[in-house]
Amino acid sequence: MPVISMFYGVIVMMYYFDNRQHNLPHIHVKYGDEESVISIPNGEIIEGSIRPAKLKLVQAWIEIHQEDLMANWELAINGQSVFKIEPLR
Repeated sequence: MPVISMFYGVIVMMYYFDNRQHNLPHIHVKYGDEESVISIPNGEIIEGSIRPAKLKLVQAWIEIHQEDLMANWELAINGQSVFKIEPLR
C-alpha cells in the first residue's frame, strides 16, 4: 500500500484495486494507533476512527487536493503506480 502523503503525524495511503470493499473513492489514514478509511468526495469517515483535530486536517488536505486524489484513485483501482501529493503545511 503506497504512502501518498504525510503531514503532522498523519500517514495517507491508497491501496491498489481497492474499489471492491468500499465502492466509493477513498484513502486510508493512519495516526499513531488510529486508522480510518475516509471518502475522497466528502471527507467523511467510512470506517475506523481518528481524532477530530486530525480528521479536520485530513479533510482540509482532501479539499485542497481533490483533483490529484481522484487521479490517483483512477490509477490505483487499475493497478497503476500512484504519485505523491504535497503534504499540508
